[in-house]
Amino acid sequence: MLGFIFGFNARLGRLAYFLASLALGVITVILAVAVAFAVAAMAPRTSALAISVPVMAVIGLCLLANLMLQAMRFRDIGWDPVCVIPAWIAVMVLDYVIATRFPEYAARPGHPGTWPGALINFGLCIALLFFPSGAGDAPSSGATVSHTPSPPLRGSRRAESATEARLARITGGDAGRRVY
Repeated sequence: MLGFIFGFNARLGRLAYFLASLALGVITVILAVAVAFAVAAMAPRTSALAISVPVMAVIGLCLLANLMLQAMRFRDIGWDPVCVIPAWIAVMVLDYVIATRFPEYAARPGHPGTWPGALINFGLCIALLFFPSGAGDAPSSGATVSHTPSPPLRGSRRAESATEARLARITGGDAGRRVY
């Protein structure tokens, strides 16, 4: 169960992702409004900052939960969320910087984004909602996958860690060891 809540290594299917995203959106709104009213009732004459900090904390926790859902869905698609999510964030930040620095490239006057950035964001949202699972024998969401370690190719070489294997796969460093 905790693997599903803190599920960076779990998988989440299309329908489960869609329903979990809707539920998370509703829960975010309910929690933010409840916290805002509770803080406003306890301290009626405090500043807006005193009210907004707890609300921003709730929204931050819900954004973290949304990132976990996206990581589970990207893993189910077969993409590495460690690479995809930071790249997505970097593209959106770069898009915002370009749109604010060069307003003539903005989607509309005063808009904080460009059309290419909007299309990339739309494409990744469509991928999250509609791409099928990457592995035909993928376990259901929340299940753990037991991998048997493969024997090392060379006797003198030590076994690689998961991080080293991921970096080698990303950079193409393991291309010489593939068996076709």
